Amino acid sequence: MILWADDEIELLKPHILFLEEKGYGVSTANSGDVAIEMAKSEKFDIVFLDENMPGLSGLETLTKIKAIHPVTPVIMITKSEEEHLMDDAIGSKIADYLIKPVNPNQILLALKKNLENKRLVNQKNTIGYQQEFRSIGLSLTENLKQAEWIEIYKKLVSWELKLDETNDPGMMDIFKMQKTEANLLFGKFIEANYIGWLNGKIQEPPLLSNTLFKKRIYPLLESGDKYMVIVVDNLRFDQWKVLEPLISETYRVVQEEVYFSILPSATQYARNALFAGLMPSQIEKQYPQWWLNDEDDGGKNRFEEELLDAQLKRWNKPVKFSFNKVTNLGAGKKLSENLSNITNNQLNFLVYNFVDMLSHARTEMEIIRELADDESAYRSITKSWFLHSPLQDIIKQLASKKIKLIITTDHGTIKVTEPTKVVGDKNVNTNLRYKNGKSMDFNKKDVFLVKNPEDAFLPRQHLSSSYLFAKNDLFFAYPNNYNHYVSYYRNTFQHGGISMEELLIPFITLEPR
Repeated sequence: MILWADDEIELLKPHILFLEEKGYGVSTANSGDVAIEMAKSEKFDIVFLDENMPGLSGLETLTKIKAIHPVTPVIMITKSEEEHLMDDAIGSKIADYLIKPVNPNQILLALKKNLENKRLVNQKNTIGYQQEFRSIGLSLTENLKQAEWIEIYKKLVSWELKLDETNDPGMMDIFKMQKTEANLLFGKFIEANYIGWLNGKIQEPPLLSNTLFKKRIYPLLESGDKYMVIVVDNLRFDQWKVLEPLISETYRVVQEEVYFSILPSATQYARNALFAGLMPSQIEKQYPQWWLNDEDDGGKNRFEEELLDAQLKRWNKPVKFSFNKVTNLGAGKKLSENLSNITNNQLNFLVYNFVDMLSHARTEMEIIRELADDESAYRSITKSWFLHSPLQDIIKQLASKKIKLIITTDHGTIKVTEPTKVVGDKNVNTNLRYKNGKSMDFNKKDVFLVKNPEDAFLPRQHLSSSYLFAKNDLFFAYPNNYNHYVSYYRNTFQHGGISMEELLIPFITLEPR
C-alpha cells in the first residue's frame, strides 16, 4: 500500500490510476497533517511526499512519519533542485527523491527500486549463477594453470556473496556442490604441481609466502612512500571482500591480488616464511635459534620481527621499520592511541590476530558456534568485529596521515565437515589439517603425502618423518574416542591443509582517498 501526500493530489489522479492498473493500492492525503494521522492508523509500504506543501512542509512531515515508522521508505517529490533541500532530505533518510513534473514511469521505477529491489536482485543473482554454473563447470574440466585457478576462486567467492543475499537454500546447495567439486580438483592440482614449483621443475611458479616480500613489497619501496603492511592472520579472500566496502571509505584499492600460501597453510609455517622470505627448512638451517618444530615446546611465531630484519638485510633493504603484533583488544587500543610514534618510518608492520582468534573461539565456545554457524555468518561476524575494532580506527588514522596500505594474510581457513582417520605415535602433531610424524597410517585418497620433507622444504624431525595434508573439507581424527572427537570438531574452521579457502589468499595494495 502506497501513501501519497500532495496538496495538489487531485491533479495526480492519472498517475494514481496508472499505479492502480499496475496492481498497487494508493491512499492519498492533501496535507502533511492528514498524512501523519493516516500513518498513525495504518502501516504503508512506501510514502510519496511533496516537499512544498502549505502548513507542515515535506521535511517536517518526513520527520514525523519517520518517528512513527522509522524503516518505511519515503520518496520526496520537489519542484526545487536546490542543493540544501536535497541535503536536508537525504540527511533525514529519504529513500529517493524525484523532481517535478514526474511521469508515471518515473514513479513506477522508484517503486520497483525501493519495494522490489531485493526480489529483483535475488532473481537476477539466481538466474546469473544458473548461467555461470555451466561455464564454471566446463572450466573445471580443463587443465587449469595457477592464474586460472585464482580466477575460478574469485568467481566462486563473488557468486557466494551474491547468493548470500538471495536466501535460496536450494541454489546455495547447488553452489556448495560446485565449490566442493572445485576444491577436489584444486587438491589434485596442488598435488601435481606444488613440489615442482618449489624445486624449479615448473617454470613461472605462483607468488608464494616466501617470495611475497621480494616480488611485491620491496618494489613499492622505490617510490619512497610510507607503507603500513597489515597482516590479518587467517583472513580469507571472501572475508576481505566483505571488509572492502568499509575500508574503501578511507582507502582506494590500487591492486587486488591473490597469492598462494605455502604448505602447511598454518601460522607456524606460512607466517614465518612470509617474514623470513625463506621456506621453513631454510629458516631452520639459517636461523635455528628462531625456529621451533611441531613437537618443540614454546611459541612458534615469537621471532617474526627478527626474521623480517634478517630478510631486509639479506636483500640489502636498509629501511627503518616498526613491527607490532595485536593479539587482544587492549593491545589494539594501545596501538591506536600511540600510532603517531611509529608512522615516521617508511615501512611499518602490524600483525593482527583477530580472525585467527575467531576461528579458534568458534571451535571452543558454544556461543560463537551459534553466532557463526555457517560461512555467511562467519563473514558477518568478521564484518561486525571490524566495525567495532581498533583496527578500523588505526586504518582511518593512517589515511589521514596519507600512509599507503597493504592488507594481506598468511593463510586462510576452511569449514571442515568430514573426518578421515589417521594413526600415528605420540609425537605426531595435533593439527587437524596436516600431520607431521613417522609411521602414520592413513587413507591415501584423502591426503597429499610428502614422504620426503626436503622436497617441500620442510624440516625433518626424524629420519622417517613425513607430512600429510588433508584435502577438500576433511579433518584428521584418531580412532581413540572417535565419535566424540568427530562431533566436537565437525563444522569448525581449521587450517593447515589444501583447499582454495586456505591457500588462495588476498594481497591488497591501497592508497588514501
